[in-house]
Amino acid sequence: MPLYTRTGDAGMTSLVGGQRVPKTHARLEAYGTIDELNSFIGLLIAELGAPSLPPPVGEESISSGVGSSTSEGFRGKQAETQASPTRGGLEGAPEPIALLTDIQSLLFSIGSVLATDTSERDVRPGRYVEEEDVALLERAIDDAEAGQPGWRGFILPGGTRAASLAHVCRTVCRRAERAIYRVAAEATVDETLLRFVNRLSDYFFALAKKINHSAGQEENIWRPREKKS
Repeated sequence: MPLYTRTGDAGMTSLVGGQRVPKTHARLEAYGTIDELNSFIGLLIAELGAPSLPPPVGEESISSGVGSSTSEGFRGKQAETQASPTRGGLEGAPEPIALLTDIQSLLFSIGSVLATDTSERDVRPGRYVEEEDVALLERAIDDAEAGQPGWRGFILPGGTRAASLAHVCRTVCRRAERAIYRVAAEATVDETLLRFVNRLSDYFFALAKKINHSAGQEENIWRPREKKS
């Protein structure tokens, strides 16, 4: 069976359950932005898992632990972390790779929920976001914030490459949240899902700061322009 179907060539596509809607529908914008976020998280994971230096000839490369992760999923547990050198500046500290991988899986489920018109069809089992998912993110935020400098002003995105990617994830997550609220203005969206996406953007901000701090990278603090005379 070919990858292409030609069924969307006229600007229409199907929601879960087969309901046909235009590709400009609010649900498509919402779950499409979630998919975009998932892709950027994959890039962030790749950056965090990359060795800081190429291995010497004849030696095996440093493992990031991504392929060997035995995580059982995001829900109901504290995601495991693994330590390895990273270009992102987390040398000697636990990496968030396993947590981010679990978040990717949950975002895939969130996309499925957003693609389902619950007035026409029930959400498939196992796709729901639960309170523990939100609580897990809050714990991860607290862990990332521990030992961080206090408020010094608004932080401009940047620093290490990994921290910069975390900021990209943060801003795409905010856009996804806005898109989901547009769906919520027309249909029922679970409040726990909305809280999770909100906390997720906060997590990326805390993670970006943690990566820079661990790397000894100073944050670039916003300074207002002085009025020209």
